[in-house]
Amino acid sequence: MKLIFDANLPYQQQAIQSTVELFTGQPSVNSEFTVARVGQTGLFDGATGIGNDLRLTHNEILANLQNIQLKNGLPQTKSLNPKKYDFDIEMETGTGKTYVYLRTILELRKRYGFAKFIIVVPNIAIKEGVYKSIQITKDHLKSLYDNIIYDPFIYDSSKLEQVRSFATSDTVQIMVINIDAFRRSFDDPASENKANIIHRPNDKLNGMKPIDLIAETHPIVLIDEPQSVDTTPKAKDAIASLNPLCTLRYSATHVEKHDLIYKLDAVDAYGLGLVKQIEVTSFASVDYHNKPYMRLVSTENSKTPITAKIEMDVEVKGEIKRKTVTLKQGDDLYIKSGGREVYENYLVDDISCVAEEEAIYLNREPGALRKGKVFGNVDDLVIKDQQIRKTIEEHLDKELILNPKGIKVLSLFFLDRVDNYYGEDGEKGTGPYAKIFETHYTELIQRPKYKTLRHKNVPAKDTHNGYFSRDKQKRPKDTRGDTQADDEAYALIMKDKEKLLSFDSDLRFIFSHSALREGWDNPNVFQICTLNESVSEVKKRQEIGRGLRLCVDQRGVRHHESTINILTVMANESYEEFAAKLQKEYEEGGIRFGVLEPHTFANIPVKTSDGNVAPLGSEKSNNLFDYFVEKEYIDKSGRIQNSLISDLKDDKVELPKEFAPIKNEIIQVCKKSAGKLPVRDSNKRQTILRNKEVFLSREFNELWEKIKYKTTYSVEFDSDKLIESCTKRMKELVISSAKVVYTKAEVNVSLGGVETKETARQSVTSEIVKEILPDITLYLQNRTNLTRKTITNLLITSDTLDKFKKNPQKYMEEVAEIILSEMRKLLIDGIKYTRIGDEEYYTLELMFPNDGLTGHTMGNLFESKKSVYDYVICDSSNEFGFAERFEINTDIKLYAKLPGNFKIPTPLGTYNPDWAVLIERNGTEKLYFVLETKGSIMGENLRGKESGKIACGKKHFEALDVTFKAIDNFNEFIENI
Repeated sequence: MKLIFDANLPYQQQAIQSTVELFTGQPSVNSEFTVARVGQTGLFDGATGIGNDLRLTHNEILANLQNIQLKNGLPQTKSLNPKKYDFDIEMETGTGKTYVYLRTILELRKRYGFAKFIIVVPNIAIKEGVYKSIQITKDHLKSLYDNIIYDPFIYDSSKLEQVRSFATSDTVQIMVINIDAFRRSFDDPASENKANIIHRPNDKLNGMKPIDLIAETHPIVLIDEPQSVDTTPKAKDAIASLNPLCTLRYSATHVEKHDLIYKLDAVDAYGLGLVKQIEVTSFASVDYHNKPYMRLVSTENSKTPITAKIEMDVEVKGEIKRKTVTLKQGDDLYIKSGGREVYENYLVDDISCVAEEEAIYLNREPGALRKGKVFGNVDDLVIKDQQIRKTIEEHLDKELILNPKGIKVLSLFFLDRVDNYYGEDGEKGTGPYAKIFETHYTELIQRPKYKTLRHKNVPAKDTHNGYFSRDKQKRPKDTRGDTQADDEAYALIMKDKEKLLSFDSDLRFIFSHSALREGWDNPNVFQICTLNESVSEVKKRQEIGRGLRLCVDQRGVRHHESTINILTVMANESYEEFAAKLQKEYEEGGIRFGVLEPHTFANIPVKTSDGNVAPLGSEKSNNLFDYFVEKEYIDKSGRIQNSLISDLKDDKVELPKEFAPIKNEIIQVCKKSAGKLPVRDSNKRQTILRNKEVFLSREFNELWEKIKYKTTYSVEFDSDKLIESCTKRMKELVISSAKVVYTKAEVNVSLGGVETKETARQSVTSEIVKEILPDITLYLQNRTNLTRKTITNLLITSDTLDKFKKNPQKYMEEVAEIILSEMRKLLIDGIKYTRIGDEEYYTLELMFPNDGLTGHTMGNLFESKKSVYDYVICDSSNEFGFAERFEINTDIKLYAKLPGNFKIPTPLGTYNPDWAVLIERNGTEKLYFVLETKGSIMGENLRGKESGKIACGKKHFEALDVTFKAIDNFNEFIENI
């Protein structure tokens, strides 16, 4: 197969021209030098070297740079280092940065005569990949540049004649070299013999060091993936030793920032459809809490004592929730879990914070719990089995659509243990994952809908292969992903890159190491499945980067349709977690979601007085930014505020008159940056002050006098009725086995953030594991406080213990809730409240302190004139709605959000009502109310305990002769009093 390249993609043209225009005004000249050491004679004595020669002044370079940045909407560079020109070109993975910089080289030759170029790469894998790209683009590039002669070569320390040719040739010279080939010099403390050959004097070069000969050419240095190249002082010194005319750095994730001349980040790439769209699928166990689940999240030794965070199942108010808790040495997991029996006798013996060996040591199985490793979940192979099966199914479904278009579908499996694929004997296909794959492939391909895919009758074993590092005996082995053995494995898969795209090869499923890094990707990877034994620590951008490139057909033509360019990631975590981590990585890479920058508006085109079009410019963009800050549309850091989001939605954004002609363009920029940010999202904090006018008023004190008194309650309880009602409901109980649930979600990347939209959810299996039965009687005793005899009677009478065996924890939780629910009904029916004299009451000063309330964000505050404080703290959008109606209704004289420490005792726990309200009609009639405001007050829409507490609250206020109402509609309330 021969790949076909499109020479006219606008974003690539822009990237090329942005670099080329740095040298606008440069004449086409070269410098000459003698290839001989002073005082030496030799084979090449008198030869003339040819180098790049920069004739532009420093100020001319700076002016060119600023013009480029203005045109590209980038922040303006104020000054340049005259001794070192370093420029960044940011291009998202899969958008063709290698193609861009190869064309940039030839364009620089065509425009200015520059001839000497060095491409520096981080490792052998990328070196092989770059050289492969040079080979496959050669015919294409020569057709664009009049059959230009250029000589690319990979630096080889045993072929130093290549270095001399690089220095003396007048044709374009492109050297590809990995940083390790010239990082060790004589400046190292190590001996001379340990220096790279490139730094040693050589007789074949008249006693010159190869590095000195290269430096004489004043090369333009292009760094591929700089975040992995010049990250150490020695690497920086090595780059400097090349004596570059300038350094151009190409990456999607620049760690060290230099002068930026072009930016095509992940948001741009997704928005323009330049990479595949992403969907994430995952499998997770549901309703499975029958074992002591534990996953080590992190360890911390920055302060005493050393701590660890683990994810575990914790009982909270009768429900089992998976939460992250902090542990220290000696902690008891039984206590941390809220008294869950399955964690009994689990103690923390020790915690290790050693890098890559983080672990928590327990006194019993599993002993050492290592970072990311899961213990106590469903059988890991059950999840992996479903991941592999679904990957094959997704693959075959895409083959039905794409094969007729001449597009071959590839799937990539990441795993972190070679034995899972090769088996302990090192034979292909004998590991558990390979066996699972072949079993499912053989079964799925026989489905009627895949009939057209069976024309070649390819056996399962021929459809997959593994690419792994190997030891000296050529046996596959586990590695970290950054060794020379890894480089050899990556080089092998890159040499097969074009072969994999052809229908002539039966290989469609690739198994490789979890640390497969930048340097290998394939345009026709449509599925990526992570089969790591723990939650993947591989960077999400690195993971998806292997499959982001748009697909190609058998003619080598690239397809741009978004409907077929979809990358499906089979993650071993939820899609929400995947998206959150991906957004965090984008933010760490410099993408700021939900913000405006001072330069954001600089490149908006504006008509000038002479009828031409020019960019708005950095000065006016800064002025507009400052206006937005003053208007409180954004904070000083540029983060978009709720006021801008609201005005964007209501089309009420205000701008200075001078920007009126481009208002629509400015609004569109703001909308892109705002995305789907939450409406009430603000980091601004507000101190809430007491409203003295309301607090000291006679009306408020009269209201308080009505509601301030405390009560006590008594209950009559019929245990026979409890047993009867519980038994009836338990017989109707439906308990399903713990199951594995499959979910799929679309992922969208915009300036507003990384968002997901669930598109599928279904159970795929419920045959998980045989359970060990816990002590159900003890569990129900602890939850309900009933006697062991009563609980035993309930269980026997209900005849439902067969359901207990299906899913023990789920059954116990459901039965406990039934018992508690029926108890509430009996308690509430038999409860009676009595006021405790005149001495027991809630003190006004303690309820509403004079020094105000601090720490609240503006996002949950409602400004008030009728309440006790100048802001009302609202816990939900429903409460915002009621506060707003209280404020504007003329019959509402005043109101107060009752504080959290205004607690009414009930058998179900304390109850805190929402509001105290004083209504005054006709200037004379005063009505006092305590209100509970809910989105819905229908009994079936309230949890049993919540409904019971509200009923108790009603009886408490009846004892005080105060009207209590639970309402969900302000209009109905105000109309019916």
